[in-house]
Amino acid sequence: MNAAHSPIAAGWRVLVISLPTTAATARMRFWRAIKALGGAALRDGVYLVPDRAELLQPLQAIADDAADQDGKVWLLSVVATSDQETDYRRLFDRSAEYADWTAELAAARQAITGLGEAELLRAARRLGRGYDAIRRTDFFPGEATSIAEAKWRDFNAAVDATLSPGEPHGVAGAIARRDPTQYQGRRWATRRHLWVDRVACAWLIQRFIDPHATFLWLDDLRQCPDDALGFDFDGATFTHIGDRVSFEVLMASFGLDEDKGLSKLAQLVHVLDVGGAPVAEASGFEAVLTGARTRMPDDDALLQAMGPVLDSLYTHYGSASRRKR
Repeated sequence: MNAAHSPIAAGWRVLVISLPTTAATARMRFWRAIKALGGAALRDGVYLVPDRAELLQPLQAIADDAADQDGKVWLLSVVATSDQETDYRRLFDRSAEYADWTAELAAARQAITGLGEAELLRAARRLGRGYDAIRRTDFFPGEATSIAEAKWRDFNAAVDATLSPGEPHGVAGAIARRDPTQYQGRRWATRRHLWVDRVACAWLIQRFIDPHATFLWLDDLRQCPDDALGFDFDGATFTHIGDRVSFEVLMASFGLDEDKGLSKLAQLVHVLDVGGAPVAEASGFEAVLTGARTRMPDDDALLQAMGPVLDSLYTHYGSASRRKR
């Protein structure tokens, strides 16, 4: 047997739908559903998708729906030869989708400095939804994927720099453990105009480390008093270390990283501050914080307003962890 045409492991599903000629509306509905899954049309009523576990249930739902419309339906596993594999994968090339998205991203990147905070966050969320939609159906990542990912990182870094000038850079090194009894009734200092990591750090300090803490919100980091404990800026006592944001560093410093509720909250802070795996509540928290920053006259009021939000998230995450045990 010619090796170039020898079968390789089955990796495809074919959905065949034959509908009555009067079912034009249903036919269009099924095509749109297949397209949303990232499927490709081989011909009218014949659709190809990679054999992925997460696609099987929605495929079966489409097949069941088609059967309910008096259609004939076959959901098949397909074994591809090497040549067929190449042809099949070509049907799932997302380069064109990425090109359209990166063009939109480039336009938004040039307009960053002229956008207000709310407009900028809306643009970032819209572009993020577009990016996620392509990535969900990008079954065979390639060069276009890597380019888009790099451009998305650059855009987010520019957004962060606009929203939070002075964002710290991660430094190498181990996180030293601290005795919380030595950090009571202290002054803590960070950059003013609190954003996600800083407001979460201030909450964590008040709630778990130093209940009698007082805070300084600095316009100029060079004016940080020598006796103040700085956090979330370059050169601060507590700041980004490696890939951990300041909230995670504070947790580890004071032995709080075994708390399941705080660990889940840390994932939310991390993804909103530097990116990472999506957290369901992240966009909602970001929206609440954006609104609070608009309404609140100063950072003391902002921290007071966001404290109950973080309390509620912490309770929710802790309760969810206990239910899973």
